[in-house]
Amino acid sequence: MAELKINIPEYAKERGAVSIWEDGFIIKSEVLNDQIMISANHAGLISLAKQLLFLAHAETSPGCHYHLDERNSLESGSKEIVISKI
Repeated sequence: MAELKINIPEYAKERGAVSIWEDGFIIKSEVLNDQIMISANHAGLISLAKQLLFLAHAETSPGCHYHLDERNSLESGSKEIVISKI
C-alpha cells in the first residue's frame, strides 16, 4: 500500500475555510441524468481531499464551507459545488 502524506492547516474561526490547491489541478463538475459528476486529474483529486480533510477536523465549526465554481476552482462550464460541514 502506498502512503501519501498531506499537510492540512488548523482551523481558525477568524480565518474560515482555507483552500489548499495542488499545482496543475483540474476539477470539473456537471449534472448528468440527475447525477452529480465530479471529474478531476491526480492533482485535482488530492486538492479535493485536502478540502474535505480540512472540513473533517474536529475543530472546524459546523457551517464552515467551500464554494467551488468556474471563477475560482472548477473548469469552465462546471456547475457550482458547495461543500459544508454539518
